[in-house]
Amino acid sequence: QVQLVESGGGLVQPGGSLRLSCAASGSIFSINAMGWYRQAPGNQRELVAGITNGGSTNYADSVKGRFTISRDNAKNTVHLQMNSLKPEDTAVYYCNAQVITVRAGYLQVWGQGTLVTVSS
Repeated sequence: QVQLVESGGGLVQPGGSLRLSCAASGSIFSINAMGWYRQAPGNQRELVAGITNGGSTNYADSVKGRFTISRDNAKNTVHLQMNSLKPEDTAVYYCNAQVITVRAGYLQVWGQGTLVTVSS
């Protein structure tokens, strides 16, 4: 079994910054891509940023230049540095990982979500 635990959400004023972290644990052989998604009320879940195990990244157009994704392969962690936050960034942010497990093969795993609220 594999679990993802997120941290770092909260309330921030427009223009502020937050750093989200996600740690994977369990019967992990390796992790391929990791990413952050978000879902605002009434909207579908959307990809915010992704990163491969080789470090290649991709971002939603709406966050390019403001958000930075990074990972530590040795610690099975992924981070999302969010700067210049806007009210439209308000959403529940979910960590995602494509995991090769020790016994069960490939799994796509989701975290429980962490709320980010951007408001004055």
